[in-house]
Amino acid sequence: MPTTQLPGGSYALAHDMTVTRVGYGAMQLAGPHVFGPPADREEAVAVLREVIALGINHIDTSDFYGPHVTNQIIREALHPYPEDLVIVTKVGARRDEQGGWPKATSPDELRRAIHENLENLGLERLDVVNLRLGAFDSPEPGPIEGPFTALVQMQQEGLIRHLGVSTFTAEQIAEAQSIAPIVCVQNFYNIAHRTDDELVASLAEQGIAYVPYFPLGGFTPLQSDVLSRVAAELGASPMAVAQAWLLQRSPNILLIPGTSSLAHLRENVAAAALVLPEQALAQLDAIAG
Repeated sequence: MPTTQLPGGSYALAHDMTVTRVGYGAMQLAGPHVFGPPADREEAVAVLREVIALGINHIDTSDFYGPHVTNQIIREALHPYPEDLVIVTKVGARRDEQGGWPKATSPDELRRAIHENLENLGLERLDVVNLRLGAFDSPEPGPIEGPFTALVQMQQEGLIRHLGVSTFTAEQIAEAQSIAPIVCVQNFYNIAHRTDDELVASLAEQGIAYVPYFPLGGFTPLQSDVLSRVAAELGASPMAVAQAWLLQRSPNILLIPGTSSLAHLRENVAAAALVLPEQALAQLDAIAG
């Protein structure tokens, strides 16, 4: 378990895996539009090493970031990895030559993705693998048995410790759970986009982590005004308030803010220590009302 006490404390992701609730999302370590190499690879390496120095033991990544670039930088910066470090990756897409994100969910494509993650991270087994389906910010209804079963097979082969899902409906999550246990759900969710409110509560009751991505995405100008006003009243940034709201929303929510800047990384961790008073929570909750 991590020795540094970070805002939000820790969460038992699985019986053999405890993570800091404030994690780190590695997507921004790649180049513009998550494609190609970063402008400053040395800074990217330094950011990852500072993640560990700050006590964070939860890194979210994917081999389609770059592609391959982000995982290779993680390996360069941190391998051999700290014993308690949990690296969560995702599969279900690939990158084309134009930087697009075509889906890649056939058994052969998923197996290739798992082996590419293993190779570029320098691992023999992946800690957690999320199967990502759906559109950018919303699930797409449909059967998930084929691709999820392919990952279960690789888990049984010893290539994966635990499974998760991303951009899934509640029905798809239930279908996945009927096939094999999952330890986390990663969906689009923030103060304004509250479609998953009931799902967050249901997963909390089951002891399953909920990991929102793009916590500030999707705001209208009016909603941004509310967030900005609350932030100004508290003397904090809108991002700090948005992260604090998520941490206080439910104990099973884990954060994965990303950055390629050392200064911004430290700001993210410090910001997560903000405790929102009841009046501020009421104003923020009303955004989605």
